[in-house]
Amino acid sequence: MSQSMLNMWISFAGMALLLLSIGLILLSRYKLRGLLAGIVSVLAYLSLILGGIIILYIVFSGPTG
Repeated sequence: MSQSMLNMWISFAGMALLLLSIGLILLSRYKLRGLLAGIVSVLAYLSLILGGIIILYIVFSGPTG
């Protein structure tokens, strides 16, 4: 697998983590209460941070030809 294809799949994983974090944050704020909401919220923010780091890595790694 070439470097460009690998970067594509890594960026898809980063975007999936960002979408997952949106869904989990909305779920924890509007549907859940108590300890479960806190756990889901922490998981959501961790996936938001990880997804952001992945996207930043892909953007700043430059073009692969």
